[in-house]
Amino acid sequence: MRQIDLEDLTDPQHTGFLRDYTHLKDVQLRARREPAEGLFLAEGVEVIRRALAAGHVPRSFLLSQARYSDLVNVLPEDATVFVAPVEAFAELTGVDLHRGAIASMQRPPVRSVASLLASLPPGPSRLVVLEDIVDHTNIGAIFRSVAAFGVDGVVVSPRCADPLYRRSVRVSMGTVLHLPWARAGSWPGDLALLRGAGFTVAALALSDDSVDLGSFAAPDRLALLLGTEGDGLSRRAVSGADLVVRIPMDPRVDSLNVAAASAVALWETRRS
Repeated sequence: MRQIDLEDLTDPQHTGFLRDYTHLKDVQLRARREPAEGLFLAEGVEVIRRALAAGHVPRSFLLSQARYSDLVNVLPEDATVFVAPVEAFAELTGVDLHRGAIASMQRPPVRSVASLLASLPPGPSRLVVLEDIVDHTNIGAIFRSVAAFGVDGVVVSPRCADPLYRRSVRVSMGTVLHLPWARAGSWPGDLALLRGAGFTVAALALSDDSVDLGSFAAPDRLALLLGTEGDGLSRRAVSGADLVVRIPMDPRVDSLNVAAASAVALWETRRS
């Protein structure tokens, strides 16, 4: 293991090695850089443990002394580990990483919808499909519910936020790192691939012909389709679904946050 003890994270001698951790506050910059440079960040001891357990390959680690002690038994033998006072992290990263542990990981190749479907076992299966959800916190929370309720995979539309963005990974408690997910190449065209694989696509939306989720008999192969935070699902996406379902609620409230709605819908359609 290559351990490098640093007091000053802005030392020019190590600038190149530490570049993965710079400008974390600039969401737009990081959203461009990370896919282009083939990396994602895992923050916090438990998330790093889950990333390693899921087989993700580390580029380097940036740890406080206390967090190094927490992780030393799981760090790969060939790892590059920067150990520094946690107070020094903010100057390098631009954010307060009070957890004192962050790792740069090799980003896995983007999976296609066809590849995801081919990886599923025959028989009963559930998927969650997300259209244009741009808030990283919502993405992470949805993935956490997906993991909690035993869903087999997630499909995200081309304009959805990155599930491997640092905040998404953290909010998901690292579950996004072991769940199979795919990014649609054609939208909403790829919904036809789901239907061709035997999935009933149920759009979660408000419409005159929607089915109350409480009385909905979930089929063996179900894909739940959820839409963006503000406008919900597009008409094109709804037209690509087999039916529309709704969560019954007080008439004074017309909708739930999409992450909360996903948890309710997944509980209602859980397999016994």
